[in-house]
Amino acid sequence: MAGSAIPLLKQGDRASEEYGANVPQTMKSMDLCFLPALEQVGLIKSGQLSARELLEAHLTQIGRVNPAVNAIVTLDPEGAREQALAADEAQASGATLGPLHGLPVAHKDLLETRGMLTTYGSPIHRDYVPDFDALLAERISAAGAIRIGKTNTPEFGAGSQTFNPVFGATRNPYNLSKTVGGSSGGAAAALACGMIPIADGSDMGGSLRNPASFCNVVGLRPSPGRVPAVPQRMGWFTLSVEGPMARTVGDVALLLSAIAGPDPRAPLSLSEPGSDFGQPLEGDLSGARIAWAGNLGLPFDPEVLRVVNAQRRTFEALGCVVEDARPDLSAADAIFKTLRAWSFYAGHADNLRDRRGQLKRTIIDNAEHGARLSGADVAQAEIARTQLFLRVTEFMRRYDFIVLPTVQVPPFDVTLEYPTEIDGAPMESYIDWMRSCYYISTIGNPALSVPAGFTRAGLPVGLQIVGRHHDDWGVLQLGFAYEAATALWKRRPNLDLIDTR
Repeated sequence: MAGSAIPLLKQGDRASEEYGANVPQTMKSMDLCFLPALEQVGLIKSGQLSARELLEAHLTQIGRVNPAVNAIVTLDPEGAREQALAADEAQASGATLGPLHGLPVAHKDLLETRGMLTTYGSPIHRDYVPDFDALLAERISAAGAIRIGKTNTPEFGAGSQTFNPVFGATRNPYNLSKTVGGSSGGAAAALACGMIPIADGSDMGGSLRNPASFCNVVGLRPSPGRVPAVPQRMGWFTLSVEGPMARTVGDVALLLSAIAGPDPRAPLSLSEPGSDFGQPLEGDLSGARIAWAGNLGLPFDPEVLRVVNAQRRTFEALGCVVEDARPDLSAADAIFKTLRAWSFYAGHADNLRDRRGQLKRTIIDNAEHGARLSGADVAQAEIARTQLFLRVTEFMRRYDFIVLPTVQVPPFDVTLEYPTEIDGAPMESYIDWMRSCYYISTIGNPALSVPAGFTRAGLPVGLQIVGRHHDDWGVLQLGFAYEAATALWKRRPNLDLIDTR
């Protein structure tokens, strides 16, 4: 049991002695860690690799690079070894194996995990060890994954820069002076470094997509209800969702197949079973109509636009019909900020009253904004949101997908809380630089961030594929075809520069 965070500098020492009994001797431990999750689980199920061997390879990788990036903040190697042994014994006995059998996973530190420290990045919960699993953690374990620890997040997930007073900042493996974004920043960095093959996260204003963009990995913001959240204080709230991250689109679909599906405790959960996402993603995308949304009328760093716009020809080469067009997202900013503040008050009213001194300033400001909202304010936001949804739905009668940059800026300095200006335009709040993400959150359509390329300085840039209402499958299919054409996911960070052995 991991009742508290433990130092990670020496975890996984014995892997070099134990790894590689069955897999080809030419494959190094690190190379194994960077195989797609689908290939890793395939090696285990075919008997070429054991869950214990795969775990030890990943523990070695964590020991090599995690001290430099600070992505995994709680680690339970012995508990993970017990799980891996049980997984191998189950396979030997002929038991039915889940889709994630033997894959190591670390959960975002906002997700409750039985017997494992869950801090929410807050000093208020520095020593909190839940006696239950959140539904997402429960489903991932039931699918056969090996729980190894927790990934870093901003305090209560507030903001897209991963730092907190409990564990500090997570650094970008492509440049250690830069941020990984957030709030699922620890998960994205761990994936980029080969420390885990799959990861969960959550997304209100871009927290699955933003760090995916900053770390050259893949993050899916599913349709609300696709992945039920239990427990949840506001069961009818749709801005915040939970979802999958991985290094490839196929691996995201694999994880989604294990975590999607209805639950009677989640009133908005969708009825389609998760197994629907376990099918092959290959499909003919020729003729698919794409609205190339450009900058949405928002300020963007010119390097981001250069990298993303260069990928237009990739979609055209796939046979897609690409047109310059963007939906009318007017009012999205006000809608999002109103409903977000309302949710912050709902989530932090008790802390605001009893533990104000232990909250960071931005959480206090957002919660107090929520406390000042009137019924008329919330009603107007909901009315405007319905009108926005209908406008976008009408727009997408002509288009199957919208493509736009994921984030308005490349990864910025890790010591900077948030960008205060973009291309000369001032940012009025700590979330304004995320509008290209949270405008999409407001309409509720599924959105996938996939690697688009790199800036001239070698920093990752992502692009967003936004689908029609509830068309998570279509988004994954287009993302899969695009990924096959670009193979940008294969460009790893230079971990030799941050090897801490």
